[in-house]
Amino acid sequence: MSARAKQTGLSRRQALVGGGLLVAFSLSGLRPALAVAGPKPPKVTRPDLPGSLKTNPVLDAWVRIDPDGATTVYSGKAELGQGIRTALLQVIAEELDLPPATIRFISADTAHTPDEGLTAASHSMKDGGTALTNAGANVRMILTEAAAKQWRLPPESLATSGDGHVVAPDGRRLGYGLLAASLSLHVEAVPNAPRRDPAHYRTLGKHLPRIDIPAKLTGGQAFVQDLRLPGMLHARVVRGPSYGTRLTAPNLAAARRMPGVVAVMQQGDFAAVVAEKEWQAIQAMRVAQDSPFERTMPPLPVADGPHRLQRLPHREIVVLDTHDGRTATAHTIRATYSRPWLSHGSIGPSCSVAWANNGGLTLWSHSQGIFDMHRAVAHLVGLPAEKVRCIHSPSAGCYGQNGADDVTAEAGLIAMALPGRPIRLQWMREQEFGWEPCGAGMVTKVEAALGPDNRVSHWTYEVWSNTHNTRPTDAAGYAVSRQVVPPYPEPAPQPIPMPEGDGDRNANPLYAFANMDVRYHFVSEMPLRVSALRSLGGHLNVFSIESMVDELALVAGADPLDFRMAHMKDERARAAMQVGADRFGWTRRPKGDGRRGCGMAFAQYKNLEAYCAVFMEIEVERDTGAIAVRRVQAAVDVGQPASPDGVRNQVEGGIIQSLSWVTTEAVTFDVGKRTTFDWGSYPIYRFRNVPGSIDVAILDRPGQPFLGAGETSQGPASAALANALADATGTRIRDMPLSPAKVKAAIGLTG
Repeated sequence: MSARAKQTGLSRRQALVGGGLLVAFSLSGLRPALAVAGPKPPKVTRPDLPGSLKTNPVLDAWVRIDPDGATTVYSGKAELGQGIRTALLQVIAEELDLPPATIRFISADTAHTPDEGLTAASHSMKDGGTALTNAGANVRMILTEAAAKQWRLPPESLATSGDGHVVAPDGRRLGYGLLAASLSLHVEAVPNAPRRDPAHYRTLGKHLPRIDIPAKLTGGQAFVQDLRLPGMLHARVVRGPSYGTRLTAPNLAAARRMPGVVAVMQQGDFAAVVAEKEWQAIQAMRVAQDSPFERTMPPLPVADGPHRLQRLPHREIVVLDTHDGRTATAHTIRATYSRPWLSHGSIGPSCSVAWANNGGLTLWSHSQGIFDMHRAVAHLVGLPAEKVRCIHSPSAGCYGQNGADDVTAEAGLIAMALPGRPIRLQWMREQEFGWEPCGAGMVTKVEAALGPDNRVSHWTYEVWSNTHNTRPTDAAGYAVSRQVVPPYPEPAPQPIPMPEGDGDRNANPLYAFANMDVRYHFVSEMPLRVSALRSLGGHLNVFSIESMVDELALVAGADPLDFRMAHMKDERARAAMQVGADRFGWTRRPKGDGRRGCGMAFAQYKNLEAYCAVFMEIEVERDTGAIAVRRVQAAVDVGQPASPDGVRNQVEGGIIQSLSWVTTEAVTFDVGKRTTFDWGSYPIYRFRNVPGSIDVAILDRPGQPFLGAGETSQGPASAALANALADATGTRIRDMPLSPAKVKAAIGLTG
């Protein structure tokens, strides 16, 4: 084996053919090392500390202050387009009492930042923001105590100035840099460091322009797709049309002879072309990919769609059982609701840059889990985890697991076979639609009854779903792991336990219903490859619950808002609904007239995070069945809002994405492959579809704990539209998407 081959850590052979390298490599020699290179998720070492300080309690993991006063802050949370870098910067600036512009903020880099696990599930503020708040308070306390010691004054008599100084009552000042030079921040945080008074906030809760926007507006290096490194090569993967297929005769020999091709790689069913220029790689991929394909997995469920889940083996999980003996029933309603498989619909196809150099591997990835990523890719390529560095670099849109994890693993494999030159691998649009994990299809079944007092007397709820999380935590989690030889066994899917939940997320109503029986039918067999999509099972569960609540209110002859209030004890939930109703003008809303209608819906995400009420007015185009959303009013309670504009961005974006899901989107397939490969076959909301107006009211909760806002509006928005459609037409559609064709059929229009 050559010295260059030894550097890769892969046993491989090379043959120079027509100017391109044929690179065939073996993973079999690595298997003994893999068992010791698996995932090492962060461990709780200080359960008494808040947020991510539980797993990273040492202060200099979060804050560094140099002798000249230069301050660097570290966060393990990733910027996904949600504006979290701005919000977290505001959090730490407030508690350090520093101007945000003076802080260098480093996020999500396995070589520098604390391991905070995934950036997911609306936990960034709850865990990361809470950690930074308390870390900042601890550092400010330590600096104040050091100044008090020098001046021989009580610490409580001192203040901070807002510009990096501790100030004595007589006006004396000591800079943070001078104080920090005389002490160490390599100490563990204490649980109750004094926080700044919300009445005197300088930064938290104020409008701060988002720090990620300038590069996006000016065409700068905003996304991983923009990254260019000296000597970089371009790669494309050669594969079948969708997950569960393989090419039977890829024309790799012809691809090797094409201009600019540096290497053609093959390992089992995994193949890739590498070229000097991106267009050369694309052309070579097209030639190599001109091949018949075959399906390697069971046929896809064309006839029954997500209802196939109800006929597959499942594990029954009791989510909630509150039988209280009251059985008086005056009226019972039964209904089934469903959601198809959904694509993430990322505007930018998944991309990664990988560089094997000096015995290590550096990855630039838009994965939401870079800490698991660097361990899992190390596991895949046979390096110690400390030799793999993963740097988060944003992409053009995704909440959930699209192809980001897979493309990074594939880039790492290619780079390890061609050390010394950075490798940029980007999926094609059709590969993104064909190979990314989908958002899970789901089915719910609800039986609810009203008693003589028009209150809910029993509530029986069932949900069928696959897992909503197959994110890689070791080498076996990647799609490529089923293509290489020997293949890795597919990890057994597992449900996320409550109170977070996955398919059963938000299946437990926040309402005070009597005799509740909620069951999750967890289906391990996945007809389509699935993983996390924004809000997980909360989307269909809130859609189902809030649709049924409206159906019950109609039978009871009650206003939908009044009916909800009669069953809601949580005062913050009641306040969110009332604020939203008042801002919308609910009592003065236009009544359903066959075309126009109004609807509302409410949920607290996971019953743990932000509260969100959505009110909506829609109009149905009678000729086409299309639904035009005229106006939307949301009201949210996120605890203390760090960045109110960021909260509005999240809620507005969630509403628009949810409206696209509920009216337009569905992954389609035949028995052998997915058939939605582009924006024509998988349409999403366009600018012309955006509601006429969206207003978001943020309830003021100064000093309250942060509640995650990123996934709070998806369920209520979809349900509010369904309820508005029922109000407008008198007809209830329970299976998403509520497409023009379904609307026309429901209201009796033809043609």
